[in-house]
Amino acid sequence: MNVLITGGAGFIGSHLADALLRRGDSVAVLDNLSTGSAENIRALDGRPGFSFTHAALDDGPVLDRLARRADAIVHLAAAVGVHLILDRPTQAIETNVLGSHALLDAARRYGCRTLIASTSEVYGKSKAVPFSEDADLVFGPPNRTRWVYGVTKLLDEFLALAAHQEHGLPLTIMRFFNVVGPRQTGRFGMVLPRFVRQALLGQPLTVYGDGRQTRCFCHVTDIVRAIVILLDQPMSQAEIFNVGSDHEVTIGELAEQIIERADSSSPIRYLPYEEAYAAGFEDLRRRVPDISKIAAEIGWTPTYLLPKILDDMIDFERNRMT
Repeated sequence: MNVLITGGAGFIGSHLADALLRRGDSVAVLDNLSTGSAENIRALDGRPGFSFTHAALDDGPVLDRLARRADAIVHLAAAVGVHLILDRPTQAIETNVLGSHALLDAARRYGCRTLIASTSEVYGKSKAVPFSEDADLVFGPPNRTRWVYGVTKLLDEFLALAAHQEHGLPLTIMRFFNVVGPRQTGRFGMVLPRFVRQALLGQPLTVYGDGRQTRCFCHVTDIVRAIVILLDQPMSQAEIFNVGSDHEVTIGELAEQIIERADSSSPIRYLPYEEAYAAGFEDLRRRVPDISKIAAEIGWTPTYLLPKILDDMIDFERNRMT
């Protein structure tokens, strides 16, 4: 299979590219390196079937050329990170919405099987936990920039579903929940790599809020396995799947476990949301996926438990710092 991965030099995309190459697929990566890194795909350079194009999704001729050669597209490119969204909302909106529109247009022209990466953020501040794919979605008012990311990714979903309804584009939407693992960076606000680095440097682990909010973390290896299985499925219908772990941990407990497993003496410092982000910032107390649909449809469930996830990330970051 010839697979185009947008955002393929990013954290998830680079792991996916490696997995597809190892099973014999050809992989074309398109990335503007705004949040991805050439280092993530350096080991893939020169591998049979691999190519990298440094360009953005708004480069129409490049996107058209790559889509024309692809059997399938995995669309991972997006503006990510809470701080980026809050600081540069216009860029986030344009990147996520206009980029996805361009990608879907190219996929439609050539009939590419298309997987769209969405996010748990589309559930907004719904309290209907665990979140199921057919649940109502609840957002705050538009003058709260905090909701920009979730709303733009939801609009991506609407664009994708419209492409299927109007043009028969074969596609699947994947709502990722807190994907973590080696190569993830904390510079965009991701909590787990930020905690790991702080622990290894002996710095205070900064927990936003009271630390009693819960999250579910899924290893990138499990996520990639789900993507590969979904790529191999027939796509006669447009389906939406939650993809993530349903094992909850409070952020306070997460900080404690990282300190223990990293053998760190770091303290924990609690920081109010208004100091970490902005006045009026809203966070969810729980974010838990219902993964029964993907388990029933393709037999996928996550296999990595939190201790193994933490050990992998601690080892990766420790090696990178030496």
